[in-house]
Amino acid sequence: MIESSRAQISFADGLIEEEVGSLWEPWMREVDQLLADRELVQIVYEALARRSPKSRTRGRPGTPAEVVLRLLLLKHIRNWSYGMLEREVRANLVYRQFTRVGADKVPDAKTLGRLALALGPQVIEQLHARVVAIACEKQVVRGRRLRVDTTVVETDIHYPTDSSLLGDGVRVLTRSMQRIAKLAGRRGTKLRDRTRTVRYRVLDIARASRSRVAQGQERMKTCYRKLLYHTARVVGQAKRFAQEVATGVKRGRRVMDQRHLQAARAYLEQMIPRVQQVMQQTRERIFKGNTHAPGKLVSLFEPHTEVIRKGKAAKPTEFGKMVKIQEAEGQIVTHYEVYDERPSDADLLLPSIAQHEQLLGRKPYLVTADAAFFSQRNENAAQARGIKRMAIPNRSTKSAERKKLEKKRWFRNAQKWRTGCEGRISLLKRRHGLNRCRYKGMSGIKRWVGFGVIADNLINIGHALAVASDG
Repeated sequence: MIESSRAQISFADGLIEEEVGSLWEPWMREVDQLLADRELVQIVYEALARRSPKSRTRGRPGTPAEVVLRLLLLKHIRNWSYGMLEREVRANLVYRQFTRVGADKVPDAKTLGRLALALGPQVIEQLHARVVAIACEKQVVRGRRLRVDTTVVETDIHYPTDSSLLGDGVRVLTRSMQRIAKLAGRRGTKLRDRTRTVRYRVLDIARASRSRVAQGQERMKTCYRKLLYHTARVVGQAKRFAQEVATGVKRGRRVMDQRHLQAARAYLEQMIPRVQQVMQQTRERIFKGNTHAPGKLVSLFEPHTEVIRKGKAAKPTEFGKMVKIQEAEGQIVTHYEVYDERPSDADLLLPSIAQHEQLLGRKPYLVTADAAFFSQRNENAAQARGIKRMAIPNRSTKSAERKKLEKKRWFRNAQKWRTGCEGRISLLKRRHGLNRCRYKGMSGIKRWVGFGVIADNLINIGHALAVASDG
C-alpha cells in the first residue's frame, strides 16, 4: 500500500529533531521546506501507484512517496550509489530527518533501485518543471536572461574496439548457452566453449596492433580472420540453442526451470543480431577500410551509444548521448534534454527560447550561446519573436558591421556571462556524476541526467534562499 507521506511522527523522531537541529547546513533547511511541496509529493505518489492497479489501498505498507523522493534526491545530491545511500542514511541522524525516514527502517539498496525505476523520464521531467516553478515563485529566477550549451554524458562502457566487442559477444552468448545447458541437461546440441580461444585471439590482435609496419598489419588481419571465424561458430551454436528451446528439444524439469530457459532464449535472440552487426562492421573496417558503417555499434549492452566528436583536445572522441543544458539567472537549469540522435547545435536555439517562454511565462531580454549556435536564420527568427539582444558570436563573418557589434560592451559582457554555462556543466559532471551515466538504457540516461539537474537546482535554490533569509 502506497502513502504520500508518513501519517505521524514517533517519539523517537522528536528526539532526533531536537538533537541534530543545529547540525543542518543552511541550504538543506531551505530545501527541506521546498520538498514539502504537495505537488512534488503527488507526482511521485501517482508514479508509485501506477505500478499495481490496487497499490493505493491493498498490500503491505510501502515506502511513502515523500520518503522516496527525498532519498533519491539525496543520492544524486551527494552522487552516491544505492548501497552508500542506504549506509549513510542509516548512520546519520541529519539524513534520517532530512529524508523523513526518522526512526523507521531505511529501505535497502535493492528496494531503492526498484523504487527509482518506477519514476520514469516523464515523471522526472514533471519534477524538474515543478522545481523550476518553485524557483520562480521564490523569485530566484525571473527569466530575463537565457544561456544554452550542449555536452556529452557518456554511457558506462569500456573503450570500444572491434576485437573487444567480438570478445564481449562470445562471452555473453556462451554464458547464456551454459545456463541453458545446465537447466536442460544433455538434451539437444552439446555446448562447445570457445571463450579461451577467442580470448587468445583478442590478445594476439592487441599485440599485432602495436606494429605500424606492413608485416604487423597483415598479422593483425590474419588474427581478425580467426577471431571472426570463431565468433561465427559461436553465433551459429547460439542460434541452434535458441531454436531447440523454442521447439521444446531443450526443456526444464520444473516450471521455474522452463521460465529461466525462455528468458535465456530471449536474451540470446536479443544479442545474436548485435553480435552479427559487430561482425559486419569489423569486416568493413579491417578488410575494406570503411570506418563509417551504417548503424555502428560501440557497445553490445548500451546499443544506443553514439560516437560524438566535439573537438576537445583532452577527449576528442566521446561515447554517449548529447545533452542540452539551458539556464536562467541564479544558476538555475530551466530545461534539459537528452537527444536520441545528435542534432546540430544551431537547430536547438529557437526551441530553447520557446521552452524558456513556456516554463517562465516571458521572453528573455538577452539570449547568449557559443558560436556553434549561430545562424542568420536564428538571429532573424529570434528578433521576430521579440528578443532584444542576441549575443552569439559569428566566427566566420567578414562584415565590418558584425565585427563592430561583437565588440560592444553589452555583447562582451553577455559572452562573459555565457561562460558560466561551461562552469555549470563542469559542476554537474563533478558533483552530480553527469560525466558518466550509471543507469542502463536510454530511459536510464534520461533519468540520470534529470535527477542530476534537479539535485543541482535544489542546492542553488537552497543557497539563494539561505542568503536571502540571512540578509
